Amino acid sequence: MIPATARAGFASWPARAEAWLDDRGRPAWIAAMVVGFIAFWPAGLAILAYMIWSKRMFSRSCSPRRTLTPRHSAWNSSGNAAFDAYKADTLRRLEEEQIAFEAFLQRLREAKDKQEFDAFMQDRARNAASPRDADA
Repeated sequence: MIPATARAGFASWPARAEAWLDDRGRPAWIAAMVVGFIAFWPAGLAILAYMIWSKRMFSRSCSPRRTLTPRHSAWNSSGNAAFDAYKADTLRRLEEEQIAFEAFLQRLREAKDKQEFDAFMQDRARNAASPRDADA
């Protein structure tokens, strides 16, 4: 007869394996599926079916639990006052350049639109001025 502790350990290994794969993300699940197909194709098929059934294949919930901490944000202080002043000045300058560039692009689009419209109006005036050869 199998001891109760051995049965509990045997019953919990799928949950531990699932947690281990979840900690490593979707690539670990895909690697396990590929190894399953290579070793014994029904095992790979079972892993694929489980991934689809549990929505691990198509959701972002099965991603590694590595998240950026708030200190990695561009707006937070680094602790170095000189660097923070330089960073703030550079970000302000970049925002101003972005606004100026977007205004330039808008003027460029307006100039192109005006040129196309003027060409259309000239073509229309030329067609209206020329006699039509419909009756000839």
